[in-house]
Amino acid sequence: MAKIGIGVVGAGYMGKAHSVAMSAVGAVFDTALRPSLEMICTTSEAGAAEKARAFGFRRSTANWRTLVEAPEVEAVVIASTQDTHRDIALAAFALGKPVFCEKPLGVGLDECLEMTEAAEKSGCVNMVGFNYVRTPATQLARQMVASGEIGQITAFRGEHTEDFLADPAAPANWRTRGRPNGNMGDLAPHPINAALALMGPIESLIAEIETVHKTRAGSVGPEEVTNDDHAQIVCRFANGVLGSIYSSRIATGRKMGYAYEIFGTKGAIRFDGEDQNALRLYKSEGDPARRGFIKILIGPDHPDFKAFCLGPGHGTGYQDQIIIEARDFLEAIATAKPVWPTFRDALLVNQAIAAAWRSSAERRWVRLDEV
Repeated sequence: MAKIGIGVVGAGYMGKAHSVAMSAVGAVFDTALRPSLEMICTTSEAGAAEKARAFGFRRSTANWRTLVEAPEVEAVVIASTQDTHRDIALAAFALGKPVFCEKPLGVGLDECLEMTEAAEKSGCVNMVGFNYVRTPATQLARQMVASGEIGQITAFRGEHTEDFLADPAAPANWRTRGRPNGNMGDLAPHPINAALALMGPIESLIAEIETVHKTRAGSVGPEEVTNDDHAQIVCRFANGVLGSIYSSRIATGRKMGYAYEIFGTKGAIRFDGEDQNALRLYKSEGDPARRGFIKILIGPDHPDFKAFCLGPGHGTGYQDQIIIEARDFLEAIATAKPVWPTFRDALLVNQAIAAAWRSSAERRWVRLDEV
């Protein structure tokens, strides 16, 4: 088996998740390429050194250019803030290095397009981190939809709802400052990505984006919230199906509300991220008095589950989603074949977000080819 040197930019929540995934992926999936944790980068030399010790990296740095340019770093994982993605990715592609970038791809559609074109021009493997769509349950749902198991699809409803800013008394922080850190930059990309994965391209949409709690307590008094709290999107897919997507950071009681319903002429599917190891399936067959949603417990017979556990219903978790992503990234590098979602796929998410902002501002339906 061959080794590949990994560099991770960012050592926070997602930086740790990707570092742990790269440590575990070889054993979990017996990958042809085995990651070697070469360097981690964060904002201070002391902090980077501490994270290198904690996560098992050989070296550390506070300068992302040092990491990208290091010969022993052969592939780069970008898990830093959204405003840093562009420069890091472009530098890595210029050196011919594969890049895995956390979502959303960049700040604004123009930046995302520039990153996508640079990735494709370089010929380097590129992927974006939409981890929730990789649960075994959602992989199963994609198979069911594609095979026609629930018939012709007639409607889609998706959401990503959380409540970490539901309390209006919660103080201002980095999440309440700047459009990229709002709901549309943080949460909305996930259900949009799910809609694209399950239903295909979005043709047009109409959206309402709102800041409910317009000020929060700051260090020296009230501080204006400069991004959005929640958004409602109604969309028309290219296949003609009508859909709706809701995302919110003020949905009281919701902790991991990544959920969707898909309705078809022969049945329906329901998924809830707070119960990620189950899929609900309804089939329009048999005695009407005995019909109803059944709960399918995810197990070894479903995509990617067996690598983690042999017991049905025992469950996979959040970190396992990141390990599956790491497997896909390594497989793309090993085979020199793109694995979904690439930068181009992520660009479609940002295109939908840009269309939603325009729709909300102009209060009309917007076609995605307008943005």
